[in-house]
Amino acid sequence: MTKKDQNKQNFIVRQIQAEVAQHLEQPEMTIILGPRQVGKTVLLQQLQEWLSQTKNVDSRAIFYFNLDIMQDWEAVKDQTRFIKFVRERSQNQKIYVFVDEAQKVENPGVFYKGIYDSQLNAKFILTGSASLYFASQVKESMAGRKRIFYLHPFSFEEYLKAKHGDFFALTQWKENVLGYDWQGLKSFFQEYLIWGGYPRVVLADSENTKKAVLADIYSSYIEKDIVSFLKIRDKAKFNKLVKLLAGQIGQLVNINELASLAELNRSTIHRYLSTLEETYILMQLTPYYNNPRQEIIKNPKIYFLDNGLRNHLLDNFNPFEDRQDNGALFENSLLQELMLLERDWQWGLHFWRTKQGAEVDFVIEKGVKLTPIEVKLNTKTIKVGLGFRSFIKKYKPEQGLVVNLSGFRSETRIEQTKINFIAPSELKSFLR
Repeated sequence: MTKKDQNKQNFIVRQIQAEVAQHLEQPEMTIILGPRQVGKTVLLQQLQEWLSQTKNVDSRAIFYFNLDIMQDWEAVKDQTRFIKFVRERSQNQKIYVFVDEAQKVENPGVFYKGIYDSQLNAKFILTGSASLYFASQVKESMAGRKRIFYLHPFSFEEYLKAKHGDFFALTQWKENVLGYDWQGLKSFFQEYLIWGGYPRVVLADSENTKKAVLADIYSSYIEKDIVSFLKIRDKAKFNKLVKLLAGQIGQLVNINELASLAELNRSTIHRYLSTLEETYILMQLTPYYNNPRQEIIKNPKIYFLDNGLRNHLLDNFNPFEDRQDNGALFENSLLQELMLLERDWQWGLHFWRTKQGAEVDFVIEKGVKLTPIEVKLNTKTIKVGLGFRSFIKKYKPEQGLVVNLSGFRSETRIEQTKINFIAPSELKSFLR
């Protein structure tokens, strides 16, 4: 990344930043997990600035280590020496210790548990990329000693902050963006659907650069996490499976078909799927059901956590309006937004499908309250699909949502259920 890009990115306030900053006042370790190159290092820099400028913490009380740098790794790797280092510098004041790529030490869960239990006058903020290993280590070893935050590629709101600041105030997509402003905002959203939200991609100046950055992100993931760190034996077959999955977003997982096409056995397919999910490449969305005889209960649906990386795998960056998969891309992006809301609001996210084929794209489960969500690329009427009607008839929810890219906003009722037709960025206000 150029110095210019770094400076531009420094001004982008991530949606989780305020919550993470608030946690810096708590004694537990703050752990930020996420895929490579989503801005964890930049977030650490912003948190250091927040401590200095907002909390008036002396810069001499803030320490930063990046374990990708050999000199920093040498300073941290020996637990006894590191504890001594921290203790000596925290005799007269509380210090803040930032450790980037914290998973690079041996047995990280035990390593950081020992540091926390040493009762140092210090607050630790850690980041980790290879979450499959690091997250399991810290969850097992550090119960009650940490809080985990997840940083993903830019949401559309963050994308607008970074790329089109003049339009950021219009992200609610309500009446004030109809007409010219609506079309402008819609075009930005379609651009986001093609290129995704990795910060370096968003800030790149040309399509060729965007393609090169996405290729670098995926290559780095394969070489550093999958082959070297997670020890996937057959890189070619793993890569083939990922590309197959990229062509199946929003579809039910068929393990037998994947095993045949990728030339892998079923157990390996399951292991690779878990690996891809734990390293933030994709998500397996589980079905909602209460009648196993009538409803699908096992097969998940596949979604990618970044459209740009998914399109890189298929080598397809054609404009949104010219694509046959634009409906799948739109649905995939809504899954990404719903995941961010799920993280904040702690509700269940599913899909619904009967064995006869009736389907609802997403179902929000909050206690006994259900909210079905249907995704429609283009709609100009208040009609809803038969699957949506079937769900409403069976479960009688208070509200249902039809999310569309047409700018169509309306409401209707089906029996006792209020149906709202909304734009993507209105999800938050309707799901509160």
